Amino acid sequence: MRHVRGLVASWLVLTILALGAASAAAAPEGQLTWAVHISLAPTWFDPAETSGIITPFMVLYALHDAVVKPLPGNPMAPALAESWNVSPDGLVYEFVLRRGARFHNGDPVTAEDVKFSFERYRGAASRPLKESVAAIETPDPSRVRFRLKRPWPDFMTFYAGATGAGWIVPKKYVEKVGDEGFKKMPIGAGPYRFVSFTPGVELVVEAFDQYWRKSPNVKRLVLKSIPDEATRLAALKRGEVDIAYNIRGAMAEEIRRTAGLTLKPNVGQATHWVYFSEQWDPKSPWHDRRVRLAVNHAIDRQAMNQADALGYSRITWSIIPSSFEFYWQPPGYSYDPARAKRLVAEAGYPNGFDAGDYFCDAAIANVGEPVVNYLNAAGIRVRLRPIERAAFFRGWADKKYKGLIQGASAAYGNAATRIEAFVAADGAYVYGSYADIDGLFQEQASEPDPKRREATLHRIQQLIHDKVMVAPIWLNAGLNGVGPRVEESGIGVIAGYAFSAPYEDVKLKGK
Repeated sequence: MRHVRGLVASWLVLTILALGAASAAAAPEGQLTWAVHISLAPTWFDPAETSGIITPFMVLYALHDAVVKPLPGNPMAPALAESWNVSPDGLVYEFVLRRGARFHNGDPVTAEDVKFSFERYRGAASRPLKESVAAIETPDPSRVRFRLKRPWPDFMTFYAGATGAGWIVPKKYVEKVGDEGFKKMPIGAGPYRFVSFTPGVELVVEAFDQYWRKSPNVKRLVLKSIPDEATRLAALKRGEVDIAYNIRGAMAEEIRRTAGLTLKPNVGQATHWVYFSEQWDPKSPWHDRRVRLAVNHAIDRQAMNQADALGYSRITWSIIPSSFEFYWQPPGYSYDPARAKRLVAEAGYPNGFDAGDYFCDAAIANVGEPVVNYLNAAGIRVRLRPIERAAFFRGWADKKYKGLIQGASAAYGNAATRIEAFVAADGAYVYGSYADIDGLFQEQASEPDPKRREATLHRIQQLIHDKVMVAPIWLNAGLNGVGPRVEESGIGVIAGYAFSAPYEDVKLKGK
């Protein structure tokens, strides 16, 4: 017996030592630095203001967590909710929250936080989401129940993918500090906690070792705002940053040629297009379908792809990613500058016309520059107006721009979510709409039969093409540079996602 007790004691000592060694090995270490291609904005620190684009999630995946979210291998993975179910009639969605999930201030994540986060959500698609919900019930701290007014096949697509409504903030803290106070010092339930933010310079976060999924590998993450592409590349080559986003063309080739650096292409779900904001104005040249068609024939997309994206982008002819559910493949447009000029002349402008400004996100002005050159060559005289990303999308949503707008989105969802945001009446970025499209969009929203719904959404996409509502450019390939210290960059790990994630999985070599 004494021998057995001795063996047990020895086993316990070895187990404790092994667990201690494992814990020490798992402790977050080191710093990983990104050169991001935009100026970070505090609006992206608050899930309630998510704007229907992918950029806010660059911050949300660090500071916050969602009820359900895209993770590696699963576009709708359990997160703060460990499980959920839907009633047979499609009217009730009930989520069971994960035990032990906590905010960075130590408070547990509760059903009240989930309810509060949904009710204060005011970002993209907030209207269809809130109009679909009859009541939110919290029968106990670990369960939350959404009762819908009518069955809506896309409830989870909007709630858990295309918007920030399912990303959870702490009710008590937000009520204490207010919306502006929350953006100055955000507290979330994500793998990293807020340390500091210097506008125009950097965001610094540190590992939250109580994160439910796992303790992060890297202790400190720094997102440095470096809008100039050449400066981002130089910082990567000098080792000042470990990952640089959006390095294009000749500079991307330079990454390929530089020892120790790796070019990391990532074709996600970011479509780019030209939006004709004045097509509903009878006094505007853009009211004439022939002028809109001329733009489509004026752009040499294949040449742009080779020069800018090294051929990695995909020409899909749609604002909807080809990987999305209910995608319809439109016919393509030939590059035909002579036809473009002829169409402009037939519309009553034999000498071309002054088309004003071409508004675009400054971070992707590299796409706008050749498009503007092609349009000018066709007699459609436009001026490039690049605007910093947060301000650009705010101005677009506020309907402040006239003329041409370079649209872009890499947000999650399906064909219906893109149409809701950019095509159908009352969408966040919609200047005008067409009655036939709006009627079909309402019809598909409550259609329970997937085949019928697919047929309706295909018809909507066909009408978008027939009416020439947009000039599609491409499905963008993000070209990113990765430095020699990085073992796992997180780029491309979550299917369709444009940036590094999950942050808790990124890893430095030897760590």
